[in-house]
Amino acid sequence: MLEGLRVASQNWIGRTIMAVVMGVIVVSFAIWGVGDVFRGMTAQRLAKVGHSEVTVEQFRSAFQNDLRRIQQRLRRAVTAEEAHKAGMDLQVMERLITDVALDEKARQLGLATSDEAAQRMIANEKAFQTAGKFDAEKFKAIARDAGFTERSFVADQKLAYLRKTLTDLVISGVEPPKLMIEAIHRFRNEARSVDYFILATSAAGAGATPSDEELKKYFDDREQTFRAKEYRKITVLEVSPGTVAKPADVTDADARKLYDEVKAKRFGTPEKREVRQLVFKTEKEAQDALAKLKGGADVDALAAELKRNPKDVDLGFVEQRDFGDAKVGAAVFALPQPGVAEPVSTAFGTVISVVKKISPAITTKTYEQVADQLKAEVAQGKATPEVRRLHEAVEDQRASGKPLAEAAAAAGLKTRTIEAVDDAGNGKDGKPLDVPAGADLLKAAFASDIGVDNETVATRDGGYVWFEVNGVEPARQKTFQEVKGAVAEAMRAENAQKALATKADEIVAKIKGGQSIDDAAKAVGAEVKRATDVKRAQRPDLATNTIVQFFEVAPGGSGSVSVDGGKLIFVVKDAQTPAFDPNSIESKTIAEQLKPALQNDLLEQYVGGLEKALNVEINEKALRQATGVEKD
Repeated sequence: MLEGLRVASQNWIGRTIMAVVMGVIVVSFAIWGVGDVFRGMTAQRLAKVGHSEVTVEQFRSAFQNDLRRIQQRLRRAVTAEEAHKAGMDLQVMERLITDVALDEKARQLGLATSDEAAQRMIANEKAFQTAGKFDAEKFKAIARDAGFTERSFVADQKLAYLRKTLTDLVISGVEPPKLMIEAIHRFRNEARSVDYFILATSAAGAGATPSDEELKKYFDDREQTFRAKEYRKITVLEVSPGTVAKPADVTDADARKLYDEVKAKRFGTPEKREVRQLVFKTEKEAQDALAKLKGGADVDALAAELKRNPKDVDLGFVEQRDFGDAKVGAAVFALPQPGVAEPVSTAFGTVISVVKKISPAITTKTYEQVADQLKAEVAQGKATPEVRRLHEAVEDQRASGKPLAEAAAAAGLKTRTIEAVDDAGNGKDGKPLDVPAGADLLKAAFASDIGVDNETVATRDGGYVWFEVNGVEPARQKTFQEVKGAVAEAMRAENAQKALATKADEIVAKIKGGQSIDDAAKAVGAEVKRATDVKRAQRPDLATNTIVQFFEVAPGGSGSVSVDGGKLIFVVKDAQTPAFDPNSIESKTIAEQLKPALQNDLLEQYVGGLEKALNVEINEKALRQATGVEKD
């Protein structure tokens, strides 16, 4: 056949016929299934990034690795559908495209990493070290777990180091603007004084009793609110340190040892020290100051001589955990008595701390008062091997096909039946039920069905819960007669809130018109209170939404906000903001906290611009098929 084609193509007539035939074949292929070859998107390419691509195999490998890590963390199976709904597939795809785009840019710039440099960097990675030295077996195990050979892992790390070099160049020198730091300073430190009183719910009056016709209309308009939820009957078996532990077997010696370790933090007041602190840019300045302090100079006088802000120098009484740098805290609390601590080098400079006073730790609860609690904790810590043994015993019984109750009995355990529970963990009376593993078990139970052999659900303390769904009572619409009382109560409460809001608005309008808050409170039999030094941070005496409203109006303004028991009417008396010092420790801390966010924003913009320049194209259908969400 080939010989015939060769002979036929020796003259112009034969060549013309062959060209027509081949043209028809090419068009046929384009129509019937290989069009992607000519359009630049093959079945194995998920995304085109410049002259590079993200393949199906790369995506599936990365997706499965992430899915496996999530399953290990949650200690349960996660389906591809669940991962898709959570957006995990798009996150993986975005990460791969970003990596390929950065690789493409690195090639354009001529960046490269030698094998020797890559080996040095890998050897210096703590993840691959044991006792501070490179561990070849650990390296091989990590590479194997990640789905790489030793050679391919080194190649992948070389690319990763180049990407880091490129992104480090992009964010190098990024510093938060002074105006941004000052804005955050003002937001955090603005303090207001507020006068307020509570307008009780009863101030709105009892209101008229609704008629049956009004109740029926209210029910018809909101009938979905009065639906009976779906309930499930569940058999559960919990094996966890909390259920297996035997506190009675724990000796006083073991419990007292735990008490001695935690008493300062959990059962008392930890040691505090009054500290003055000076920060120096150079080591020489620090050593000169240290010599003066050890020579008897007063730290406050020295701070004044150096023109330091007293607020930055005087830290007050602090605990060791209050120090941002653990090395500074360790130096301060290493002193056996008040004095000058050893200098410590930090990111802000050399820190010299002076301890003025020591407030020793105070124990507020004796061992006898907390002995039972501590014995339970010790017992739970020792119960882990027994939990594992029982888990294997129950799983062996289930593997033989036994129902959960029989499997539990064979292992010497008993199941518990929850007769009716909704997806929020409440019984038919609306009260919460004791459900092991809480929301995690409920989610699994309501995703299962009667007679299904389910995976175990993990408990917070490292245990397991087996469950079976024994029955399902479907959700249904309740009749008006069933819920007439609840409808009447709901309608009364809603009308009362509307009346209360109207009255509160009238009072606020009078205050804005010139009436004093004292007179407004007196008219409704309420007492005016004052809240001072109110900042945007949480405080125990005021709810967060109340504080937010205090800052929604200008100083001198008034307003109202719903609180438990009624409406809170308030007037903002004044507002103060301390002067902004860009060199204070607080300002430097704000800058350090802002820097990562600004760097991330800059990187996102850079990568976004890079992907746009590289004309990224994504095969959406192939992506859905690669995750298993859409079948071929």
